[in-house]
Amino acid sequence: MTPEEAGPPEAEWVRRAQAGDAAAWEALITAHRPAACRLAYLLLGDAAEADDAAQEACLRAYRALDRFELGRPFRPWLLRITVNLARNRQRSLGRYWAALQRRLRAEPAPVVDAHTLTAQQLEAQAVWRAVQRLAETDQQIIYLRYFLELSEAEAAAALDVPAGTVKSRLHRALGRLRIVITRDFPDLQPELVDG
Repeated sequence: MTPEEAGPPEAEWVRRAQAGDAAAWEALITAHRPAACRLAYLLLGDAAEADDAAQEACLRAYRALDRFELGRPFRPWLLRITVNLARNRQRSLGRYWAALQRRLRAEPAPVVDAHTLTAQQLEAQAVWRAVQRLAETDQQIIYLRYFLELSEAEAAAALDVPAGTVKSRLHRALGRLRIVITRDFPDLQPELVDG
C-alpha cells in the first residue's frame, strides 16, 4: 500500500518511518522509487547504473531520514539525492565515461521499424534524442519538469535551488531545445518548436 492509497498524509508516513516503522518506509519507497529510477536513467542513460543509483539514493535517504523535515514533500528530497548520486557517478567514470558518451552520440541512432511504432512514440523518441544533445543542467530541468512532471516547487526542491532559478533555467533550456529541434529534428511537429 502506498502513501497515496492509504489514508494518512505523506508526512504521517514519514513520521512513522522516522520512528522505525518498516511498513511506512516501504510504502514511501514503493511510491517514490520509480521516479528516482526514471530520473537516474534519464541522467545516466544506462538501466543498470540507474537502478544502482536509485537503490543507493533510497539507502542514503533511509540513513538520513532522521534529518528530513516533516511537512516537506518526500519525493523532491529523494530526487535531489538521486541527482547528486548520478552526478557523482558521472564524475567518477572520468574520461572513460566522457569518451564513451561521445562515441555513443556520434554513432547513428539504432534502426527502428517505423511500422511498429506509433507517430507519437517516434516523436517522443526524437524529442528525447534532442534533449540528450543539451548540457546536463538543461537536461535535468527538462527531465524533472516534463518527463517526471514535477511542479516548479518540486523541481526546485529536487535541485536545491530557488523556484525562480527553476523558471529561468527552464526558459533558457527550452530556448536551446527549440534551436536543436529546428536545426536537427525538423520533422517534429511545429507546435513542439513554437510552444
